[in-house]
Amino acid sequence: MSDGVSLPGDVWLGIDLGTQSVRVLAVTASGQVAGQGSQPLTSHRDGPRHEQDPRQWWTAFQAAARHALSGIAPASVKGAAVCATSGTVLLADRTGQPLTPALMYDDARAAEQSRRVNEAGAALWERLGYRTQPSWALPKLMWLLANGPVLPPGARLLHQADCLTRQLTGHDTAADWSHALKTGYDPDHGTWPTEVLEAVGVPLVLLPEVVPPGSVLGTVSGAAAEATGVPAGTAVVAGMTDGCAAQIGAGALEVGAWNSVLGTTLVLKGVTAHRPRDPLGVLYCHRAPEGTWLPGGASSVGAGAVSQAFTGRDLAELDARARAHEPADAVSYPLVSRGERFPFVAPQAEAFTLGRPRDDAERHACLLQGVAFAERLCFDYLDLLGAPTGGPLTLTGGGSRSPYWCQLRADVLGRPVSVPENAEAALGMAILARSRGRDLADTARSMVRLREVLDPRPELTPRLLEAHLRLVTELEARGWLPKALAQHSRERSRP
Repeated sequence: MSDGVSLPGDVWLGIDLGTQSVRVLAVTASGQVAGQGSQPLTSHRDGPRHEQDPRQWWTAFQAAARHALSGIAPASVKGAAVCATSGTVLLADRTGQPLTPALMYDDARAAEQSRRVNEAGAALWERLGYRTQPSWALPKLMWLLANGPVLPPGARLLHQADCLTRQLTGHDTAADWSHALKTGYDPDHGTWPTEVLEAVGVPLVLLPEVVPPGSVLGTVSGAAAEATGVPAGTAVVAGMTDGCAAQIGAGALEVGAWNSVLGTTLVLKGVTAHRPRDPLGVLYCHRAPEGTWLPGGASSVGAGAVSQAFTGRDLAELDARARAHEPADAVSYPLVSRGERFPFVAPQAEAFTLGRPRDDAERHACLLQGVAFAERLCFDYLDLLGAPTGGPLTLTGGGSRSPYWCQLRADVLGRPVSVPENAEAALGMAILARSRGRDLADTARSMVRLREVLDPRPELTPRLLEAHLRLVTELEARGWLPKALAQHSRERSRP
């Protein structure tokens, strides 16, 4: 352990156990990062197969934790929480030793198992408003049972985060209901769906107890303290999936608040008092620690389209030149790959551009505006469902590093947007560790630091919305966009 001197006040550890790395932040009550560390992880991919050796998670965490805690007095560390990728699971023996590789969040080998569980649980999925996919944890558990080793007594399923909390505490820990969602946990009733599990041959004994995020799972053991530098006795708090953790890190936690994450693709996550009923099935909802709902949807448009179009180019220079095209004469729907999944479902959809951009500057402007138009259409759909959308909106992800694009998105949305200094998932887990699931929004307000707030340019919004409606009309004409959503988008775009 470090014998250094801590920054003023206590710190909480946020741990992000991802696909490419383990990241640890030590964060003060005011949101200052007192220490940080990360270590890379390796994966094995082959077509639909994507696996990791779960033993490397603990080894990488040890190094990342020691780096993050360097110079921090042990007595100042008050708690830790872990987020991980959603749907990543493995089977372990009674001592927590892996019996199988970890099937990662996007491992897609369980297509047949997904079909079976959707048939067996049709009534459940209809009530919850979504269906399992091959990458979900429950079909993958079924795949492991069919293709893995004979299980010894005491074997159990571990979610990715469960592996680390077990190592930290030295005993079996409960799963949080966020990581358990894709394993089939029923968030309405707060139970495992026993009849569905029996129908598909999943023994209930394999599944962990489930608790609300923020629950204390135990404390760091002496052996774990020796290995990691995290002080013995530190509270280990149940976390959430990485997407929910990033939402907490953005401070989007009051009803009506939304976080728009623009990375390779575009993901929206918000807060509602009640779970929205979505006839298209494009949303699925996690439950927040205090009982509100966290609906989210992922579009296939995003910054990946810009990266593909302008590999190796100076994007800041293109941003400056794009200002001359507000709006561009051409209109794009910039899908990163074939198929759209939010705010409408169109597996056959492909990227397109109406018109021909005159040069790279207009082509760049066309792509930036197209993503912003799709983002507005996502909010149109949420509004059509009756979800509250008028609360604070934060922009995060790699796309938020472009000041111009953030401003353009505010202009298209016609509303102010906030850009946090740091909205990474590890920060969200430090916030959750401090709050322990109580007064989470208030805790986030004291720990999330804003970089800037951008107001829309009112003189520009109407012109941009004319181009937005050209795109809406084309999407409807192609048969991708439902008529009701197209009409609602037009109504919301009127002055």
